[in-house]
Amino acid sequence: MADHGGDTPQAGSPPQAPGVLQTVDRALVVLLTFTEQRPEWGVSELSRHHGWDKAVVQRLLTTLAARGFLLCDSTTRRYRPGPALSRLARVSEYSGVLPSLARPVLARMLRETGESVVLNVPHGAGYRCAAAVDGTGPVRYTAIIGAVMPGHAGASGHAIFAHHPEREIRQMFGPTGLARFNDRTITDLDALFTCYARVRADGHCVSYGEYDEAVTAVSAPVLQGGAVAASLTVIGPSHRVDRAVGTLVPLVRAGAAEVTAALGG
Repeated sequence: MADHGGDTPQAGSPPQAPGVLQTVDRALVVLLTFTEQRPEWGVSELSRHHGWDKAVVQRLLTTLAARGFLLCDSTTRRYRPGPALSRLARVSEYSGVLPSLARPVLARMLRETGESVVLNVPHGAGYRCAAAVDGTGPVRYTAIIGAVMPGHAGASGHAIFAHHPEREIRQMFGPTGLARFNDRTITDLDALFTCYARVRADGHCVSYGEYDEAVTAVSAPVLQGGAVAASLTVIGPSHRVDRAVGTLVPLVRAGAAEVTAALGG
């Protein structure tokens, strides 16, 4: 018999699977409500958003804050993600869950495209290669697992950071400026935000030699809990990839959607 924690079902509650503890499930739903686009919530806002009783939401938030999963601003009384979530995120990353889920998709996309396929994850103001398979041609792009690349140069970074709040982007890239790697590198913040708007509208990004002039890349975001967890990228020599972009875009988007689904997105 499910434990309802003393709470009766409220309008807007997600469907309950047999054996699920409703109170625990609601607490997890609350945590998943925090996203990069909406990192702060108040009690009344969450209550309206989920259609739950305000007193229930207050108890959930208080409990999560007591365990460090949320932090409460003493002035505004608004909640944001806490250090316990960061610790779990690090555990998940080091356990290799994301790369292991993505590898079958990468292998299939290699067979479909013949080009290198890379899974990148955010890493400060850059992105890090978490998993990769190399293309089959004699001339191909080779990714190095663990290598960190600049976040503002190329499709892989654009697919990730286009979904970050503008405030965070300015904090990451503004103080040091945007390094130029060649004439195609975006080095102006306003131009970068224009690029990001296009990425959000299209659902993918194509870059032509922004970091390495000889390379073209097609990338799409991988989501987890409503936030961008990674980008999935097909990348290779410009003389081949340029003419295949129209074919690669739907393949990359489908691959990113498949990894997103594997992560519960």
